[in-house]
Amino acid sequence: MTSHINYFQSVIGSERVLIDEENLIRCASDHTEDFVFKPQIVLQPETTEEISRILKYCNQNKIIITPRGAGTGLSGGALPIFGSAVLDMKRMNKILKIDTENFQVTTESGVITEELQNAVKEFGLYYPVDPASKGSCFIGGNVAENSGGARAVKYGVVKDYVLNLEVVLPNGEIIWTGANTLKNSTGYNLTQLLVGSEGTLGVITKIVLKLLPHPNHDLLILVPFYSAQEACRAVNKIFLAGFTPSALEFMERDAILASQKFLDNYSIELPEDIQAHLLIEVNGNDQEVLMREMEGIVTVLEQFKTDEILFADTEKTKEDLWKLRRVTGEAAKRSSIYKEEDTVVPRAKLPELLAKVKKLGTEYGFDSICYGHAGDGNLHVNIIKNNMSDQSWNNKLPEAIRKLFVYTKELEGTISGEHGIGYVQKSYMDIAFSKIELDLMRKIKAVFDPNHILNPGKIFD
Repeated sequence: MTSHINYFQSVIGSERVLIDEENLIRCASDHTEDFVFKPQIVLQPETTEEISRILKYCNQNKIIITPRGAGTGLSGGALPIFGSAVLDMKRMNKILKIDTENFQVTTESGVITEELQNAVKEFGLYYPVDPASKGSCFIGGNVAENSGGARAVKYGVVKDYVLNLEVVLPNGEIIWTGANTLKNSTGYNLTQLLVGSEGTLGVITKIVLKLLPHPNHDLLILVPFYSAQEACRAVNKIFLAGFTPSALEFMERDAILASQKFLDNYSIELPEDIQAHLLIEVNGNDQEVLMREMEGIVTVLEQFKTDEILFADTEKTKEDLWKLRRVTGEAAKRSSIYKEEDTVVPRAKLPELLAKVKKLGTEYGFDSICYGHAGDGNLHVNIIKNNMSDQSWNNKLPEAIRKLFVYTKELEGTISGEHGIGYVQKSYMDIAFSKIELDLMRKIKAVFDPNHILNPGKIFD
């Protein structure tokens, strides 16, 4: 261990080679349940060249190393499950170039997503991918997990904006995966292979993102439903009527209650018979066009039984409503021991998925708080332990989760929409993929990382 520490100190300096208890504990967990895996050492590089030397050394000496972003992940992708070393990317935090002529930004991977959004907004540009943790998560982690967020329904997810990546391979070699062009049909698409690879194939150091013109206006409404199933059914009706909201979020009653308690803010009235809400946003550059679009959406909603619709007529109201939605996951976790599933189906099948969750809860004795990106069929299911026995929680619940994932696949969906597989979902990959498909993935991993030193034990064993 001493010789390894001496080498790392020679590369990045002793002040960035951390073995103190505080930093080891900080890097021992992320936002995934209550898992803790303490590493032996934390390394904080500042340049691609430093990462190259670190990985080359680790590869030669068979030292396992786990890349880490901000630690906001929900599938255990950044957990150092074998201990060993953590590659902490927090110092790779510079926005390198905002190209206003070509609508692109080049950034290091440790930049906080919201800070990136604010920086390009100053130039009238827009990076629309906005995960709930955008105020703390790193853009590199977003790329590694192919993150989505509330506005994916209109604008897509991370993969739709990544043009090019600088990546350090496990053997220390540095490559660029693509080109800074809007079209690229040159060979295999290594860029998209690295997007969503969860730090198992290489360490992403620089990212070139496509940008859009920033929309000048947005409108937001909160729609209360007497039935959660009806709220889910209304989603597809809005699209069938020809409207594409910039966000269309679903929150069942318990989700709103948890958020209100978490924020200690009860400004939104919640009558006893209201079971769910839809949060619907439209954005663009013409206020009159947006008003007509929102009026059209409200007309569609008239065929469902809803309570009075809240129109967010001030920026403060908009901020409050979005905050209520964005803290839902964190609020649900505060209420009890939990497991979060990230199911996604074709959006017309969302009512069936929600019904299955509740049916399984009755069958296995668990409670659930459901919310998510209804516009793209992505339902986050927070399974709450509450009064379940430890034996049922540990032994019976995995059976229920497997049934949920099997049903999700039968609905032509899959087991993760935006959180990734990481550590916690890898035992269910046989539901999503055949043996042949999984073998192909393992062979790809072996080509990139034959010594299995880079984030092993994630996605599959």
